[in-house]
Amino acid sequence: MATSLSPPAMGPREWGLLVLLSVLWGGSFFFGKIAVGEWPPLMVVQARCVLAAGALYLVLRARGLDLKVGGAMWRSFFAMGLLNNLIPFCLIFWSQTQLPSGLSAILNATTPVFGVLVAHGFGQGERATPLKLGGVLAGLCGVAILMGPDALAGLSGPLLAQLAGLGAALSYGFSGLYGRRFRDLPPLVTATGQLSATSVMMLPIVLIFAPPWALPLPSLQAAGALVGLALVSTALAYVIFFQIMRRAGATNAMLVTFLIPVSAILLGVGLLGESLLPRHFAGMAAIFAGLALIDGRLFRRLKPSARA
Repeated sequence: MATSLSPPAMGPREWGLLVLLSVLWGGSFFFGKIAVGEWPPLMVVQARCVLAAGALYLVLRARGLDLKVGGAMWRSFFAMGLLNNLIPFCLIFWSQTQLPSGLSAILNATTPVFGVLVAHGFGQGERATPLKLGGVLAGLCGVAILMGPDALAGLSGPLLAQLAGLGAALSYGFSGLYGRRFRDLPPLVTATGQLSATSVMMLPIVLIFAPPWALPLPSLQAAGALVGLALVSTALAYVIFFQIMRRAGATNAMLVTFLIPVSAILLGVGLLGESLLPRHFAGMAAIFAGLALIDGRLFRRLKPSARA
């Protein structure tokens, strides 16, 4: 009897959803770049989380679900909101005040690399395989190529911005490990709960460091970017992501990591007039090679099928 370790097959519908998701999440870097041009990053984070949480709550209620999960689970929502939203969103949006949106997306693509390191160091019984460790090394080489001379120039603005982008990816890596405790909850409840918790945590931060009454009204372009960021690249993207996970499994859903930087670069170049250096594309290629090693399915297909 043959034993298959491969993830569920991806049909045309699943591939279509995956490409759509990459555009939505790639669009978050595009929308964010426009929004931080007029509003401080902290306020952009708050607007994104509040609007997305409200939209997801309406979907939640329409499906007959609620957020009555108990105090212990709400404490977990706050921890998850810190790791998965507050820290990475703030770091990414601040970095976008100094970096092209495409480069921010490439740095964010290192999330699975940090995920392997976090699981290896802190997960129980999750030692990384040689293939995954090779992927980590390739990904880190890609980061070194991306940063290039900036890493030798001292703590300049671009270097700090790139380190912030990597810090966001590291935070996502920890959130991936922490988020496993929500397996028994409907994914939509987890998404709504953590975004609601983030909105609460961000409120005092915004009132102190970016009080709304001291900010100018955003232009129609910036307001549209905020709405797109919250409703399209967060609320709708979460719904599609969880649908892919349910239909094709988490391993297939991870393929979106390969596509997000491509979507972000195309949007940044086509609509914002951004440009990237050749070393940025070389670094992205090394990171993609690392992700392919971490994913492993390409190399499994090169081996003869296992037979019992």
